[in-house]
Amino acid sequence: MNILDLRGFIHQCSDFEGLDKKLSSGVQSAYVGYDPTGTSLHIGHLYTVMMLYWFQQAGHKPISLMGGGTALIPDPTLKDKTRPLLTPEEINTNIASIQGVFSKFLKYGSGPTDAVMVNNYDWLSRLDYIGFLRDIGLHFTINRMLTFDSVKLRLDRELPMTFIEFNYMILQGYDFLELYRQYGTMLQMGGSDQWGNIINGVELGRRKADAELFALTAPLLTTASGQKMGKTEGGAVWMNADLTSPYDYYQFWRNAEDGDVARLLKIFTLLPLDEIARLEKLKGQEINEAKKVLAFEATKLCHGEAAAREAGDTAQKVFEQGGVGGDLPRVDIDKAALEKGIAAIDLFCLAGLAASKGEARRLIEGGGAKLNDESVADGARIITLSSLTSEGHIKLSAGKKRHALIKTR
Repeated sequence: MNILDLRGFIHQCSDFEGLDKKLSSGVQSAYVGYDPTGTSLHIGHLYTVMMLYWFQQAGHKPISLMGGGTALIPDPTLKDKTRPLLTPEEINTNIASIQGVFSKFLKYGSGPTDAVMVNNYDWLSRLDYIGFLRDIGLHFTINRMLTFDSVKLRLDRELPMTFIEFNYMILQGYDFLELYRQYGTMLQMGGSDQWGNIINGVELGRRKADAELFALTAPLLTTASGQKMGKTEGGAVWMNADLTSPYDYYQFWRNAEDGDVARLLKIFTLLPLDEIARLEKLKGQEINEAKKVLAFEATKLCHGEAAAREAGDTAQKVFEQGGVGGDLPRVDIDKAALEKGIAAIDLFCLAGLAASKGEARRLIEGGGAKLNDESVADGARIITLSSLTSEGHIKLSAGKKRHALIKTR
């Protein structure tokens, strides 16, 4: 508990004193649930993965719960729309894709403090519906469920909320009870938006098994300016390299706001707190050195030291030396197309530096578009093979922080 508190992971706890006492009595297990709704985890998930990491480092047993069962139904999120339904095949593909991420942060095995990965489909798929309603459903009241923010927001906006979404809360609470029965799990951790669902499990465990269970949530992950953290112009920052390259992952951390650096170092790196305190004192231009440390350490954890060094070297060449690094995002196009010529506005779209022609046009008109480090003033300008450098590429830039290489095939 102390290390989680010192590193900024704690927002709410159902019973701080009781949890500290329980954790001091011997090896305990805690879990975080992850619904495999995509092929990769993202920065938001990493927040709680790091909670499991420090829990294991403190001598306890972490459990990564894959929601193979709950992913089959949508959860009542704070979003306006119901989450699309996934097929069992899609869910299994997603689980297989993201399994490797956890092993980068947690040690799995059969030892007393080794992590285990479980899938709630294994027990939810065996439930008898009538029996489940009689045994579990009677412990949940609609009155209580209507007080949850995720429900209130939808209802206040007069947006539809299906019965299947209400079931999600009950199933999540049942997961806690089942993990207590199988592993003696006494703690569920998660983001602050999961508080109500976690408390459901705590209360269900008390009523059904006379179990002393605990809830612990982390603060909402936002930037110093109040924006939700974990997204860029290109969307979510994923942990799988095929969705977010190690270079782009590095750049996300490198571009952190000044006021966020110390907090991010505590949460997303393994640096000792005294070293973080030293970096926190850096001011002015020196804060960039702390950002480089953050970017390197965070990328090393997710993608390995070699990838982190290559990303750092590329960033230095691009931003400090005006050159091109080998890890810069690359887009291959047909040589014949470039022989014929491509309009600049289309090339920026092809490179992924603009989501649409309208966005590319605004970028060019605003003076933020560059080709081989020279400003592009006309979106209709035709780019041909003559723009290839001696190294055989075209360097495109959108502002000071986003770059890509165009190469022919």
